[in-house]
Amino acid sequence: MVREARGRRRRERPRQLTDVRPGFSERQAQRKRRYFAIMGPALVLIVLAWNVVRLYSVTAAVVMSAVAAVLPPVAAIVANRHEDR
Repeated sequence: MVREARGRRRRERPRQLTDVRPGFSERQAQRKRRYFAIMGPALVLIVLAWNVVRLYSVTAAVVMSAVAAVLPPVAAIVANRHEDR
């Protein structure tokens, strides 16, 4: 364990004993986690924008929708990025 500035601890990554890339299933799982980590907030933004926020401000709902519209391509690019580069 390594101490950080604020007293919190973070785990050290285990040392790799080989230069072999992780297996396909591990890489696929990592890509899915990244994709859903970005798409989850996009879905939340759309649902909140048109079910809650529009009651108070249509402009804010449209802005939230615009942000949510940008996230799917970003999620695809991030999820399909290769680790080798």
